[in-house]
Order: sequence, then structure tokens, then C-alpha cells
Amino acid sequence: MLRLSQLFAAPAACALLLCAGAPTAAAQQTTKDGVRLENAINTPERPYRQAGSSDPRDSGPHVAKGFGKRDRRLIYVALPGGSAGGQFSSEMNGVGIVVLDVDRHFEFVKRIPTWNVPASISPEEVSGVAASVATNMFYIATRGRLAAFNLGADQKAWENTYDGMCCERPEVTPDGKTLVVGSDLKDFWYVIDAQSGTLKGKIQAPKSMFAHNMALSADGKTVFMAPNGVTMTVGDVPSMKAIKTITFSDHVRPFVINHDATRVYANLNNLLGFEIADVKTGEVIKRIEAPDAMWKRQWGDLSKRFYGHGCPSHGIAMTPDESEIWVVDNINYGVLVYDNTGEWPVLKMTFPTTASADWITMGLNGQYAFLSSGDVVELKTKKIVAQMKDEYGKPMHSEKYLEMSFSNGKLTRTVSQFGEGRPEAVRMRLSALGKATASK
Repeated sequence: MLRLSQLFAAPAACALLLCAGAPTAAAQQTTKDGVRLENAINTPERPYRQAGSSDPRDSGPHVAKGFGKRDRRLIYVALPGGSAGGQFSSEMNGVGIVVLDVDRHFEFVKRIPTWNVPASISPEEVSGVAASVATNMFYIATRGRLAAFNLGADQKAWENTYDGMCCERPEVTPDGKTLVVGSDLKDFWYVIDAQSGTLKGKIQAPKSMFAHNMALSADGKTVFMAPNGVTMTVGDVPSMKAIKTITFSDHVRPFVINHDATRVYANLNNLLGFEIADVKTGEVIKRIEAPDAMWKRQWGDLSKRFYGHGCPSHGIAMTPDESEIWVVDNINYGVLVYDNTGEWPVLKMTFPTTASADWITMGLNGQYAFLSSGDVVELKTKKIVAQMKDEYGKPMHSEKYLEMSFSNGKLTRTVSQFGEGRPEAVRMRLSALGKATASK
């Protein structure tokens, strides 16, 4: 005999099956996020746009873990780091590291504290910066100390004054493990463990007193050490020994080396342009001067004052592929752009800057050049596309800054503060040139 509950069991089961099948049919008539297809059409009567995402990772490069964490491309600007050659106060932007977001039109991200300087004391000016992918650290040198900041925590990892004669511009070897750092206007360069800050030794350069600018070869084995004087010393990093000198016609100011460290391109006092030296012979092989009308009469008039470290050119950089050489013009306040694809560099154009520019650093991927006038220049168009500004909207005229790329808080790529040729970029340009020639 059937119970009452059994009489209703079969119809209920059928109804349940029908109900279970209903959503499946409906799902076929909706978008992935559940909007019915007839409502997901953009019409004048019923405008429609696809729903946005509340997850910021969906609008940028993805990482495996962490809400909101993603790849970032940033500029770290160390302050105080310059005054546009005396045009502005070096203290106008305060003390610290100002971080800007490249992908968000260089908007302000944060200020990282460096040193707590009493108001009664003028803060020491930053003399140079570097960064290491291997240690995930950002290094700041001043004439007095060298410090490392952990980029994963924005905290100081270590600080050292060494023998009290530290420090000028630093540079990191390609493996990220060793720093080569100039002394404070003395005749030697420090070699330092990049992780711990421990002193490994010194490279003595008795013919290059007043240590100032430097450059490191792409393989990290050869260092070029320039004083505020005429004689540059070339040193071997592994042995920490000087191996030769190169003497220029006047005091060496900023300089760069090419991708294989066979040539030096140096700004000098009393020259709007640069001299080129052959590293193998140790001799200057070419002097490149801007047209006379651009500078000689003005520079020769001693009644005129020019911003820019007391020389017509204080700033030189190569594009990463070495197709161009950019030279600061402190007479007319702009940049000279030289074509560097022929036997010798040839001036092809100039463009103005918003203030005296005394340093040029080339950014990642050959997209931007960063000038100490505060200008961000697009390499392709030679147009100023932005300015580096602090959290108060004031332009920053520091000469000490780096563009860096991060993934999930870890430094993945950076550049040198010196605009040197990069082997991989040069190889790509020459390869493309070879293919174009072959196709003809």
C-alpha cells in the first residue's frame, strides 16, 4: 500500500529536475557576468557598457599573489640633488627620496625619509645614486657617507662613512654585488660589498686627484675614474689596480663610455661639445664643437653669467643603442642632439629645456630621457612630455635619479645614472641595419 508521501515523491522529483534545468537554459542567454543578452546590447534607447572590475590587477600586469600588487615602473629622485646649476635652491624640495609613477604620467607616489637633518643645518647634497637587482637596494652617496635602502621595505639597510673621506658617485657591477664609489674629492675610489657595505679595498689613482665622475664597463671589469682635472684614470676592478690614464685638453666634466668601453665621450670646461678618446691608445682622437655662433662670443664675454657648473656643457648621454649623443647646452639652455651613426658625431638638432639642465639619464627601453631641469623628454620626438615634481607640485632639479621596474615589490630592471651605450640595444640596432641593407 502506497503511503501519501510516496504519492508526491515522483511529481516533486520531476519538478526538481525541471527547476535544475532552468538555470542552465537561462545561462545560455546571458553574458559571462550574468547580464541577459538582450540587455547587453548598446542601443540609443538602452546604452550599455561592459562592467568594470573592482580588482586593480585586472587593469595592469598580473602577479601571482597579493591584492593590488602588480608590476610598477617608477622614478626614484634623491634630494637634495642639484640646483639647475645655481638657478634654484638645492633645498627647495626638501630631503628624502621622492618616488614617481612613470605609467601614471609621473604622478607622485611617496617620499621615503633618508636623514633627519636639523633645520639649523643645511642638508648635505646627494652626490650620486645607484641600484642593484641582486640586493634589491637603492644606494645614495653624499660627501660624507654612503647608505643603502631596502626597496622591499623602503627602509635604510646600512650606512657607512668609511675612513671619513667618502663619497662621490657610485656605480654597481652587473652582478649587483659590488659598488665602485668615488672618494670625496681625493685620489682614490672605494670598492665595496653591495650587500653589507663592507669595504673590499681601494683603487688608487694618484694622477686623478679630486675624484668626481666615473663610468663602469658593461662587464663590470673596467672603471673610468675622472677628477675635476684633465687626467682620467682607467682601473681594473677585480685587481683594484690602475692600468692607464687618458689626458684631455681641459678639466673633465660629465662623460660617458660606449657599449664595449672602447671610447670615452667627455664634456670639458670651456667647450660646448665634447672630446672623444680611444681607450686602447689612451689618446684623444676627436674634438666635437658646437657651431661657433652658438657659444664662443657669449662664453668669451666674462661679464655674462651662465648657470651650469661653470662650463658650457655639463651633461652628456648616449641613447641606449648609441645612435644619438645628447649634450647639455648651458649657454642657450637646451640640449644638442648629435647623430652618432657615422664615422664621427654630427649635430642634427637642438631643443630647449625649461631650466638649466646639468645632467641627462636615459630611462628604460629607450623611451624617455630625464633631465635635471626636471624635464621628461620622449626620445623619439624630442618633446618634453612631463616634469618631475614633488608632492607639492614643485619641479625637482636633482641630478640624482633612476628609472626602475618592479614586480611584486622586487626590483627587476634599472639603469645607470650615466647615459652609456648598452650592448643589447646596440646589437639590435646593428642587426636591424644589417637586415635592411641586405633587403636592398
